[in-house]
Amino acid sequence: MAEIVALLASPVHRFEGRPADGPAPAPPGELVDEITIRAGLGIVGDRYFNHPAHRDAAVTVIAREYLPPGTGLVEVRRNVLVAGIEVDDLVGRVLSLDSGSGPVRLAVKRRANPCAWLDHTIAPGAWRALRGHGGVRCSPLDDGTLRVGPVQVMIE
Repeated sequence: MAEIVALLASPVHRFEGRPADGPAPAPPGELVDEITIRAGLGIVGDRYFNHPAHRDAAVTVIAREYLPPGTGLVEVRRNVLVAGIEVDDLVGRVLSLDSGSGPVRLAVKRRANPCAWLDHTIAPGAWRALRGHGGVRCSPLDDGTLRVGPVQVMIE
């Protein structure tokens, strides 16, 4: 059974400067139970919403199965944490998620490669361990809402 485990919509960048200096503090409320998505624009309230340079990467999705226990969206800075969906192999496909309010289609544009920050936010060696499993960057094709909980999945 597939599920959306967690959602993140953060108005700020936390990974700035050098990884060894650590990330900026997390703003309150960036982990949410529900996100609103706008076609071609991204997640309402997120740092990449309506940024032309990020339109093909406005929504990021990562699979829980490849993360170390206790690791979540705050550490990896992706937007949607799923379980039961092999997202890393979906580049060039359309991932449709329906958490109860109708399907939201995401065009999977490219892999979201892990970065050196993960050695500081998760543990030493995490950057290398997550290569090939850092999630995917997507462009939203529909307006809609995603919620934490069970999700119906369709891949086109």
